[in-house]
Amino acid sequence: MMMKAQDIMTTEVVTIRGSATVAEAVAMMNELCLRALIVERRHEQDAYGIVTETDIVYKVTAYGVDPQKVRVFEIMTKPCITVNPDLGVEYVARLFANTRIRRAPVIKDKLLGIISVTDILTKSDFVEKPKSVLFEEEIEQAIADARTICAEKGATSRECAVAWDIVEEMQAEASHQRSMKLEKTAFDEYCEENPEAAEARMYES
Repeated sequence: MMMKAQDIMTTEVVTIRGSATVAEAVAMMNELCLRALIVERRHEQDAYGIVTETDIVYKVTAYGVDPQKVRVFEIMTKPCITVNPDLGVEYVARLFANTRIRRAPVIKDKLLGIISVTDILTKSDFVEKPKSVLFEEEIEQAIADARTICAEKGATSRECAVAWDIVEEMQAEASHQRSMKLEKTAFDEYCEENPEAAEARMYES
Protein backbone atom coordinates (compact mmCIF):
# COMPACT_ATOMS: atom_id res chain seq x y z
CA MET A 1 0.00 0.00 0.00
CA MET A 2 1.30 3.44 -0.90
CA MET A 3 2.47 5.58 2.00
CA LYS A 4 0.50 8.78 2.53
CA ALA A 5 1.48 12.29 3.48
CA GLN A 6 0.23 11.72 7.02
CA ASP A 7 2.63 8.78 7.39
CA ILE A 8 5.76 10.87 6.91
CA MET A 9 4.78 14.44 7.79
CA THR A 10 6.19 16.32 10.76
CA THR A 11 3.38 16.87 13.25
CA GLU A 12 5.14 19.49 15.38
CA VAL A 13 4.47 22.58 13.29
CA VAL A 14 5.86 25.95 14.28
CA THR A 15 3.65 28.87 13.34
CA ILE A 16 4.13 32.62 13.37
CA ARG A 17 1.80 35.61 13.14
CA GLY A 18 1.75 37.54 9.90
CA SER A 19 2.26 40.73 11.90
CA ALA A 20 5.55 39.46 13.38
CA THR A 21 8.74 41.04 12.08
CA VAL A 22 11.09 39.20 9.78
CA ALA A 23 13.71 39.54 12.52
CA GLU A 24 11.43 37.55 14.85
CA ALA A 25 10.95 34.92 12.14
CA VAL A 26 14.71 34.61 11.65
CA ALA A 27 15.23 34.23 15.40
CA MET A 28 12.65 31.42 15.56
CA MET A 29 14.13 29.65 12.55
CA ASN A 30 17.66 29.83 13.92
CA GLU A 31 16.64 28.69 17.40
CA LEU A 32 14.62 25.72 16.13
CA CYS A 33 16.77 24.91 13.06
CA LEU A 34 13.84 25.40 10.68
CA ARG A 35 13.75 26.46 7.05
CA ALA A 36 10.14 27.60 7.01
CA LEU A 37 7.33 28.74 9.28
CA ILE A 38 3.61 28.40 8.71
CA VAL A 39 1.84 31.75 9.01
CA GLU A 40 -1.23 31.59 11.22
CA ARG A 41 -4.70 32.34 9.90
CA ARG A 42 -6.42 35.48 11.10
CA HIS A 43 -9.77 33.66 11.32
CA GLU A 44 -11.24 30.25 10.47
CA GLN A 45 -12.13 31.18 6.90
CA ASP A 46 -8.68 32.61 6.23
CA ALA A 47 -5.95 30.73 4.35
CA TYR A 48 -2.63 29.64 5.79
CA GLY A 49 0.57 31.24 4.58
CA ILE A 50 4.19 30.17 4.60
CA VAL A 51 7.44 32.09 4.96
CA THR A 52 10.70 30.38 4.05
CA GLU A 53 14.39 31.10 4.40
CA THR A 54 14.42 31.76 0.66
CA ASP A 55 11.74 34.45 1.04
CA ILE A 56 13.86 36.17 3.66
CA VAL A 57 17.12 35.99 1.73
CA TYR A 58 15.63 36.93 -1.66
CA LYS A 59 13.21 39.63 -0.49
CA VAL A 60 14.91 41.17 2.53
CA THR A 61 18.62 40.37 2.77
CA ALA A 62 19.25 40.82 -0.95
CA TYR A 63 18.00 44.41 -0.78
CA GLY A 64 19.65 45.40 2.47
CA VAL A 65 16.27 45.99 4.11
CA ASP A 66 16.08 46.16 7.91
CA PRO A 67 14.35 42.90 9.03
CA GLN A 68 13.12 44.74 12.12
CA LYS A 69 10.95 46.93 9.88
CA VAL A 70 9.52 44.28 7.55
CA ARG A 71 6.54 42.17 8.55
CA VAL A 72 6.12 38.51 7.71
CA PHE A 73 2.90 39.17 5.80
CA GLU A 74 4.85 41.38 3.39
CA ILE A 75 7.07 38.56 2.12
CA MET A 76 5.09 35.37 2.79
CA THR A 77 3.29 33.24 0.24
CA LYS A 78 -0.46 33.20 0.86
CA PRO A 79 -2.50 31.23 0.21
CA CYS A 80 0.17 28.57 0.14
CA ILE A 81 -0.05 25.20 -1.57
CA THR A 82 -1.40 22.64 0.87
CA VAL A 83 -1.40 18.84 0.99
CA ASN A 84 -4.23 16.53 2.00
CA PRO A 85 -3.05 13.99 4.62
CA ASP A 86 -4.46 11.12 2.51
CA LEU A 87 -2.44 12.08 -0.58
CA GLY A 88 0.05 9.39 -1.62
CA VAL A 89 3.72 10.25 -1.18
CA GLU A 90 4.34 9.77 -4.91
CA TYR A 91 1.74 12.44 -5.69
CA VAL A 92 3.17 14.78 -3.05
CA ALA A 93 6.54 14.43 -4.80
CA ARG A 94 4.90 15.13 -8.15
CA LEU A 95 3.15 18.20 -6.71
CA PHE A 96 6.46 19.50 -5.40
CA ALA A 97 8.14 18.88 -8.75
CA ASN A 98 5.39 20.64 -10.73
CA THR A 99 5.19 23.66 -8.44
CA ARG A 100 8.90 23.91 -7.55
CA ILE A 101 8.20 24.03 -3.82
CA ARG A 102 10.10 22.12 -1.15
CA ARG A 103 7.54 21.92 1.65
CA ALA A 104 3.84 22.43 2.34
CA PRO A 105 1.45 22.34 5.28
CA VAL A 106 -0.72 19.25 5.62
CA ILE A 107 -4.30 20.34 6.16
CA LYS A 108 -7.68 18.67 6.49
CA ASP A 109 -10.12 21.04 8.19
CA LYS A 110 -7.20 22.10 10.41
CA LEU A 111 -3.41 22.24 10.34
CA LEU A 112 -2.11 18.71 10.96
CA GLY A 113 1.55 18.92 10.06
CA ILE A 114 4.10 19.92 7.45
CA ILE A 115 5.74 17.77 4.79
CA SER A 116 8.99 18.46 2.97
CA VAL A 117 11.27 16.97 0.35
CA THR A 118 13.48 15.85 3.24
CA ASP A 119 10.57 13.87 4.71
CA ILE A 120 10.06 12.15 1.35
CA LEU A 121 13.74 11.23 1.10
CA THR A 122 14.25 10.10 4.69
CA LYS A 123 10.91 8.67 5.82
CA SER A 124 9.15 7.18 2.79
CA ASP A 125 9.64 3.70 1.37
CA PHE A 126 10.11 4.70 -2.27
CA VAL A 127 13.57 3.11 -2.38
CA GLU A 128 12.49 -0.23 -0.92
CA LYS A 129 9.08 -0.23 -2.58
CA PRO A 130 9.07 1.89 -5.74
CA LYS A 131 5.47 2.21 -6.91
CA SER A 132 6.41 1.48 -10.52
CA VAL A 133 7.75 -1.96 -9.55
CA LEU A 134 4.74 -2.79 -7.37
CA PHE A 135 2.34 -1.56 -10.05
CA GLU A 136 4.02 -3.69 -12.72
CA GLU A 137 3.64 -6.71 -10.45
CA GLU A 138 -0.05 -5.89 -10.00
CA ILE A 139 -0.48 -5.58 -13.77
CA GLU A 140 1.22 -8.95 -14.37
CA GLN A 141 -1.12 -10.53 -11.81
CA ALA A 142 -4.16 -8.89 -13.44
CA ILE A 143 -3.08 -10.25 -16.83
CA ALA A 144 -2.68 -13.73 -15.38
CA ASP A 145 -6.13 -13.44 -13.75
CA ALA A 146 -7.67 -12.26 -17.04
CA ARG A 147 -6.20 -15.20 -18.95
CA THR A 148 -7.48 -17.62 -16.30
CA ILE A 149 -10.99 -16.12 -16.41
CA CYS A 150 -11.05 -16.22 -20.21
CA ALA A 151 -9.90 -19.83 -20.22
CA GLU A 152 -12.70 -20.76 -17.83
CA LYS A 153 -15.51 -18.55 -19.14
CA GLY A 154 -14.54 -18.28 -22.79
CA ALA A 155 -12.71 -15.65 -24.80
CA THR A 156 -15.97 -13.99 -25.89
CA SER A 157 -17.61 -13.94 -22.44
CA ARG A 158 -18.56 -10.78 -20.57
CA GLU A 159 -16.37 -11.87 -17.66
CA CYS A 160 -13.38 -12.05 -19.98
CA ALA A 161 -14.10 -8.58 -21.33
CA VAL A 162 -14.39 -7.08 -17.85
CA ALA A 163 -11.11 -8.70 -16.79
CA TRP A 164 -9.29 -7.17 -19.77
CA ASP A 165 -10.92 -3.79 -19.09
CA ILE A 166 -9.27 -3.82 -15.67
CA VAL A 167 -5.90 -4.71 -17.20
CA GLU A 168 -6.12 -1.95 -19.79
CA GLU A 169 -7.04 0.67 -17.18
CA MET A 170 -3.99 -0.33 -15.13
CA GLN A 171 -1.72 -0.28 -18.18
CA ALA A 172 -3.07 3.13 -19.19
CA GLU A 173 -2.28 4.50 -15.73
CA ALA A 174 1.24 3.04 -15.85
CA SER A 175 1.75 4.54 -19.30
CA HIS A 176 0.56 7.94 -18.06
CA GLN A 177 2.95 7.83 -15.10
CA ARG A 178 5.88 7.09 -17.39
CA SER A 179 4.67 9.68 -19.94
CA MET A 180 5.06 7.04 -22.61
CA LYS A 181 2.49 5.87 -25.13
CA LEU A 182 1.67 2.18 -24.88
CA GLU A 183 2.28 0.60 -28.29
CA LYS A 184 0.43 -2.63 -27.62
CA THR A 185 -1.78 -3.61 -24.69
CA ALA A 186 -1.91 -7.02 -23.05
CA PHE A 187 -5.37 -7.44 -24.58
CA ASP A 188 -3.97 -6.75 -28.06
CA GLU A 189 -1.46 -9.54 -27.49
CA TYR A 190 -4.22 -11.83 -26.23
CA CYS A 191 -6.29 -11.09 -29.35
CA GLU A 192 -3.39 -12.14 -31.55
CA GLU A 193 -3.68 -15.57 -29.95
CA ASN A 194 -7.50 -15.51 -29.75
CA PRO A 195 -8.91 -13.29 -32.56
CA GLU A 196 -12.48 -13.96 -31.48
CA ALA A 197 -11.79 -12.27 -28.14
CA ALA A 198 -12.22 -8.84 -29.74
CA GLU A 199 -15.96 -9.56 -29.88
CA ALA A 200 -16.00 -9.61 -26.10
CA ARG A 201 -15.37 -5.85 -26.04
CA MET A 202 -18.65 -5.20 -27.85
CA TYR A 203 -20.82 -5.94 -24.82
CA GLU A 204 -23.35 -3.46 -23.50
CA SER A 205 -22.56 -1.80 -20.19
